[in-house]
Amino acid sequence: MNLPTWITVSRLLGVPLLLVLLQSPTAAQRWWGVGIFVAAASTDWLDGYLARSLNQVTDLGKFLDPLVDKLLVLAPLLMLVGLGQVPAWGVFLIVAREITISGWRVNPAMQGGAVPGANLWGKAKTVVQIGAIALLIAPLPPAWDTPAQILFWIAVALTLASGLVYLWPQGKA
Repeated sequence: MNLPTWITVSRLLGVPLLLVLLQSPTAAQRWWGVGIFVAAASTDWLDGYLARSLNQVTDLGKFLDPLVDKLLVLAPLLMLVGLGQVPAWGVFLIVAREITISGWRVNPAMQGGAVPGANLWGKAKTVVQIGAIALLIAPLPPAWDTPAQILFWIAVALTLASGLVYLWPQGKA
């Protein structure tokens, strides 16, 4: 395993910490959760940058990176459902898209044997999801509730749109 792949795997360390911190969170635990979440999410850019700049892009990395991203995003979203901050059906739409695309990505019959990388829409939805989750975890004043909810629903919409773009036949007849 190369350095970018190790960085991807290290991002997983944030998931159990987030689950513990968001179980019955105090304001301090929420701030710790935001910090851990943003730090872990920021390594997504780092591992991709290193993989490209060091010419170490691998099929394993292209497989693991989106999988780890999904775990890092879905864990706090599920906790936020439990805390009553986001509706389960909104998170279900995100989960459904992620499972569908994951199945599509790893099915050799669908991809001609190669594991495709993320497209621009997928990267945009990841950034918006990260922003929404960070706002929702943070113990901000009530004035931030509406912007956080709007960003969450934008994330849901981008998640669905990116899934449709990914699945849409690209020049296939």
